[in-house]
Amino acid sequence: MKSSKLKELRKSKGMTLDELAEMIGTSKQTIHRYENGTITNVPPEKVESLASALGTTPGELMGWDSEPTEIYSNVTPMTVKRLPVLGDIACGMPIYAEEKHESFVSVSDKFDADFCLTARGDSMIGARIHDGDIVFIRSQSTVENGEIAAVILGDEATLKRVYYYPNEKKLVLSPENPRYAPLVYVGRELEEVKIIGKAVAFQSIIV
Repeated sequence: MKSSKLKELRKSKGMTLDELAEMIGTSKQTIHRYENGTITNVPPEKVESLASALGTTPGELMGWDSEPTEIYSNVTPMTVKRLPVLGDIACGMPIYAEEKHESFVSVSDKFDADFCLTARGDSMIGARIHDGDIVFIRSQSTVENGEIAAVILGDEATLKRVYYYPNEKKLVLSPENPRYAPLVYVGRELEEVKIIGKAVAFQSIIV
């Protein structure tokens, strides 16, 4: 979260540390740490509460780009719709996908996405998706070869480019970082893989 923006907004509202802390259910000391940058990993639910208390959006507090960067050219710019952030997704080794419905991101009501995931790891940096970025997902069970998808592997999730070869009954989940090897599934192993959506855009946090 951008500590300078939090302090600026609080002061513009004529609000004390104590008053803001009481509104969001935390301590004056915690708000002070948010403002001086001592605490940088602010829980999503607290960002939502701070934004509501200060009459702004979570995106402004977090210092996100005003629009998500498009992966595909037919994506509509974001403005007003709220999409749930369902949990983390791995850009590296797959991690457990735990849904978190208390966090939301505001986008256009015409924006063609159904939910968001927070990227973790560095395996997709070649696609400009970095650790902590918000990835916008459109729900669908298949994607075209070379498209980036959110993929469930058992109880785990990952974000990769998808290549399917039906004649060989082979699926390749390819990273965008040479440090990582592709994940290859053949034959009955394909039953372990489930595509839950296509990545249509991402939103980076400005630091």
